[in-house]
Amino acid sequence: MRNCIAFALANGASGVRITYNESLTDLVGMRDGEVDKVTHSLDRSFAFAIFIDGRFGTFSTNRLEEEALHAFILNAIGMARMLVQDPCRSLPAPERKVRDAVTGLEAGLYDPTQQEMDAAKRLELARSASLWHRKAELEKGFTILSEEEEYSDNRYDTLIIDSEGLCCRHLETSFEIGCEITLADSEGNRFSGYWWNVSPTLAALEPEIPACAETALRRAVAQIGPQRTAGGKRNLVISTECASRLLNPVLSALNGYSLQQQNSFLLDTLGKQVFPERLTVLDRPRSAGETGAKWFDSEGVAALDAPIIEKGVVKRYFVNTFIAAKTGLEPTVEDCTRIIIESTGDGAAKEDLMRLAGDGILVTGFNGGNSNSATGDFSYGIEGFAFADGKIVHPVREMLMTGNFITLWNSLAAVADDARPCLTRRIPSLWFREVDVR
Repeated sequence: MRNCIAFALANGASGVRITYNESLTDLVGMRDGEVDKVTHSLDRSFAFAIFIDGRFGTFSTNRLEEEALHAFILNAIGMARMLVQDPCRSLPAPERKVRDAVTGLEAGLYDPTQQEMDAAKRLELARSASLWHRKAELEKGFTILSEEEEYSDNRYDTLIIDSEGLCCRHLETSFEIGCEITLADSEGNRFSGYWWNVSPTLAALEPEIPACAETALRRAVAQIGPQRTAGGKRNLVISTECASRLLNPVLSALNGYSLQQQNSFLLDTLGKQVFPERLTVLDRPRSAGETGAKWFDSEGVAALDAPIIEKGVVKRYFVNTFIAAKTGLEPTVEDCTRIIIESTGDGAAKEDLMRLAGDGILVTGFNGGNSNSATGDFSYGIEGFAFADGKIVHPVREMLMTGNFITLWNSLAAVADDARPCLTRRIPSLWFREVDVR
């Protein structure tokens, strides 16, 4: 990589950043208790950011031989020279770049066990997730039509260097299991349930694998017998496994590109009270060993623990070097990595929020829908369960929740403390008051 930087500089580039990405994935898929597929994939690539004569271009290749790379760099420089000059393009200021991500192990997400895995062990783990052999004893008022499992282990390696001395690395592994079960009730109506788990270490995931299909089955069975429920202004408790669907558009609206294009419903809100005091959203990338931990962004800028929204006040935009120069905003990092919404202390789980709300709908999944990034208006299909006096009454499906994200988040009544640790966005169950449902 350093040879490539020296070659690019010798041929006219004024600045260069190279990102090496490598991903290795092994997967075993099961269907109805039998092996359905086995895959092995290894991807490696170089991504070049080339600065030359006030111009800038990004180029990538998976041809890693020296001769091929030199030819690629010459072509990239030639193409970059043809682009329009843009004085806002530059490498990040040296003081912003990460200095403590040298080995790639700093985030604590690498398990060397991944390199010791073989086909027999992967098959054993995939088979241990299946309950198809218990199908007859489990069928009580329904028929299990199909069962699918996928086990995979993955290794990701990212190395970034630039012409100003930056050198940083991130190395991580992940071990994943996912199960989907489809069944039919006595009338032939079909229902599906899905569950998954993921961990950076095999030791943490392995004990959870046998329970994955059982959870998927319970979630499918619980959907049998859906009924219509009244629309109008309703309490909604959003279960943790799908709650990020409502936060993601907020985070996207805080992204520098959206702000620069004036395609954000949170334009000009930095430092302002936009949300209720009970809402605090944190970015905690420097939590070693926790899913989503990362010491730097794609520019090599050091990631820092910081509030995004603090007691309802917007505290941070995600602004890279280019957007900062374009807009005059303070540069931060390009994106959030490990998001946490703080609990309000009103309950440990969704069941506590249901008791507090009394009557309403517990949302356990979203079915399609869309949102407008400029206005914050949204319309999402929802499924889940109607509840009364804090207890589930019957399943519901094919309903629609509509509104505006700012209005929705200002109707936030409580935040539980049940976020799944396997998620990079640790969003607990949420209770919103008076949401439009039909």
